[in-house]
Amino acid sequence: MNFKSIKLFLLLFLCGNVTWFSTAVLAQVSEVEKAFTVAESKGFSGVLLMAVDGKVVFEKVSGFRYYEQKIPLLPTDVFELASVSKQFTAMLVMMCAEKGLLDYFDYADKYLDIPYKGITIKELLSHTNGLPDYQAVMDKHWDKSKVADNEDILEYLRKYHPPMLSMPSEKYEYSNTAYVFLASIVEKVTGRDFIELSREWIFEPLGMKNTDIRTLEEKANVNNFAAGHLKDKNGDYVNANKFHDSDYTVWLGNRKGPGRISSTAQDLLLWDQALYNGTLVSDKTLKSAFSPQALNDCTLSQYGYGWDLSQDEYFGKIVSHTGDNPGYKTLIMRFIDQNKTLILLNNNYHEANSELVESAVEAFKEW
Repeated sequence: MNFKSIKLFLLLFLCGNVTWFSTAVLAQVSEVEKAFTVAESKGFSGVLLMAVDGKVVFEKVSGFRYYEQKIPLLPTDVFELASVSKQFTAMLVMMCAEKGLLDYFDYADKYLDIPYKGITIKELLSHTNGLPDYQAVMDKHWDKSKVADNEDILEYLRKYHPPMLSMPSEKYEYSNTAYVFLASIVEKVTGRDFIELSREWIFEPLGMKNTDIRTLEEKANVNNFAAGHLKDKNGDYVNANKFHDSDYTVWLGNRKGPGRISSTAQDLLLWDQALYNGTLVSDKTLKSAFSPQALNDCTLSQYGYGWDLSQDEYFGKIVSHTGDNPGYKTLIMRFIDQNKTLILLNNNYHEANSELVESAVEAFKEW
């Protein structure tokens, strides 16, 4: 265990945030340190943050913000969140519901000109809608020299009308299309831009100063933005945006809802803690967001409103979400019965992610 980690634990102890810690606790910190060092030796680039009761108990960074310029990563750097963004889209929908602007049992086609009828907002939120993949349609037909937005996506779904994959509530099937629809519904019922609302209703009230939905140009102007990296044919890491045709984040760069939020580990911890105190929506609403959804056959789908759900014998309820963009892997895992938080942001799509998560989860059993 290095001096920085020892100093952090002593500081927490002296400030009254930790009343005791055992040899076992320190040993688990050491194990996470070892796992991180191994990941670093394998080339992992990213940030791992662990918190208990909102207090950081472990935070470490390795790798590069930009590989080609060899600019080291900092723990305060901004990462693309990819599908971790969905929980924020879901939150805006929940806030609209609490304001009486929509109902979870409203049909999406009440608000949007779409060829898919009889799908509720609740089914959009929980990935139980049966919608086809918009990305496949855009990949096949869209001119990739242009940048598409939600209205372009809706237009192409109307034009090419790919069939439903299943009936609504027949089964769980992850749907980026659903979250495009949700963002567009939010804009429809509020008369506001989705990005502006995200800032005004969530990011700014929570003090998430480094969090935003940014265009490619805006990202380029953020000095501490950690670029996503992929290996080229020589095995060297290069900026993922160089793979233009295969990088949907470029030619679908103006879409809203399923992705595109960029943030820092510390900002995500602010978001995590706000979900405990009713800052944004009521506890009743959050309970619904963290509840499994009933399917037509009376089985339960383990996805709420923007969150994967699981139950653990030791930790109790866990709500989490992963994100996956070219060059990025992200994770937020919340052990909500114990107020423990795991955040992993990776910008070179590295296989060591799973080992780091396993080590962190084991450590949490002692904290």
